[in-house]
Amino acid sequence: MLKSLCFALALAGASAITTAAEAPKGSLVIIGGGLRAENAAVWERIVALAGGKGARIAVFPTAAQNPQFEGSKAAENLNRHGAQAFVVPLAPKLAGSDARKAADDPAIADAVRSAGGAFFTGGDQARITGSLRRLDGSNSAVLDALWSMYRRGGVIAGTSAGAAIMSSTMFFDPPLDVVPVLKHGVVDGKDIAPGLGFIGGDVFIDQHLLVRGRFARMLPVMLAKGYRLGLGIDENTAAVVGPNREVTVVGYTGALVLDLHEASSDKAKPLFNLSNARVSYLDNGDRFNLVSRGYTPGPGKEAVDKSLREHREALFYTDILGNTSIVNLLEKLVDSNLDRATGLAFEGPASRAPERGFEFTFTRVPDSREYVTNREDAWSIYRIRMDVRPVRMQQPLYTAE
Repeated sequence: MLKSLCFALALAGASAITTAAEAPKGSLVIIGGGLRAENAAVWERIVALAGGKGARIAVFPTAAQNPQFEGSKAAENLNRHGAQAFVVPLAPKLAGSDARKAADDPAIADAVRSAGGAFFTGGDQARITGSLRRLDGSNSAVLDALWSMYRRGGVIAGTSAGAAIMSSTMFFDPPLDVVPVLKHGVVDGKDIAPGLGFIGGDVFIDQHLLVRGRFARMLPVMLAKGYRLGLGIDENTAAVVGPNREVTVVGYTGALVLDLHEASSDKAKPLFNLSNARVSYLDNGDRFNLVSRGYTPGPGKEAVDKSLREHREALFYTDILGNTSIVNLLEKLVDSNLDRATGLAFEGPASRAPERGFEFTFTRVPDSREYVTNREDAWSIYRIRMDVRPVRMQQPLYTAE
């Protein structure tokens, strides 16, 4: 019931999000979840973009199940790196608080507007969108204050749920597993809903990406909503988006860019399919421009020496949605003499329609580029062609001997 109400409110106010009169002068720090206290690079970047030492940063524990704990921990981490963070008492799960009333409190709105930045914790993103919009779908005073601060030059950061709200469409209440999204598509108001749209209307955001194999669930949403670019960020990692629309990856692992500008899908076929997409892996320090769609490898990266590539008979993964599977496969592909690799995505025999699966094919093409450090421990892989087609899995998949 709560999520249905939140969706209705978000939908009503979606147009107000994406029609800002002026381009923001601020930055976004979009974190894929699981941000650790010891990840100084990300915490320091947030503080620096908010104005440096002494910067006032509004912490929003709005999405959290335990907002008092999550808010205080986030403020503590920011303060450890020089900020003067304060927790905004705006959360549905905060005892004794009315989140919607707090969202229109003039004192809270003024404090947020005059801050150098804001930080959204993880939890349930529906609590954020449902709290920051009024019952008629219009922006609350605090949401307007966030936009004012961002347009002026402040930073808006968010982790997990706080990352999901950054695009104009967000995952809302989808299945926990990825394959059902590929099998059955997405439904407005159930699987997806409007986000707050800080990154604009042209980029779709997802989080916990590599750990949970979520790149595949982005694809049906992007096709359904007309997105040509998707940015998926892994845990303990941030994508920093500057006012020039340049994305810099900072953190533990990396991010994937899904580019559908030249991709197509055969609508005559009833099952999900995709041809000629491009997938890129951005490592720590890599940059990607959302306007030019150009990539720049991070410091210490050199083009892969083709003469040193390993010989392989074939590359075939039985679970392309496993923890970091797609990056592992791409690294092996670009470090081999092969031009193509294949992975499967399917469910177990107890699932709905267990015979339906998907084949992902990854192909090096003329515009693909690969870079690596001289220790071969950090890769940057750009513009690998990706095709997806439905396949029929044999049932049973295996039998005892």
